[in-house]
Amino acid sequence: MQSTDAQNLTYALIQVIHNFGAVTVVGTAASALWLVRGNAAVQHRLALLTAMVWAVQAATGALFGVSTFYYEGHLPDIHGIAVDALLIKIGCASTGFVLAVAYVKWNSEWAVTKQLLAWRASLTLGAIALSSAAFLRWFS
Repeated sequence: MQSTDAQNLTYALIQVIHNFGAVTVVGTAASALWLVRGNAAVQHRLALLTAMVWAVQAATGALFGVSTFYYEGHLPDIHGIAVDALLIKIGCASTGFVLAVAYVKWNSEWAVTKQLLAWRASLTLGAIALSSAAFLRWFS
């Protein structure tokens, strides 16, 4: 396998994991809001899954940069809108992770309205991160 093929394979595998993570982040929040609303035990497990997947999102995002550095000897050359999109994605992942961990830790003490707000925020963060990914991809 040529170096370019190995690099493309590496990027593709990272992208697959990253994409499934993005779908899971949005899907868990949507499920908590509409499919298992009122089922505290399932929502607790979904919040735990959400925290893990946000961590995977951050890790695979970093792996894109690490892979470029490994294969090309420098970090990805992004600028302008792509940098803004990356910062938005990092902010969403960080906030989403903290929110999910807080939900796992304290949701039993939260009023139902606060729980719903947390799931709505999680869904919004996932949608924003997904949307930012398109800008990062096409403006880099």
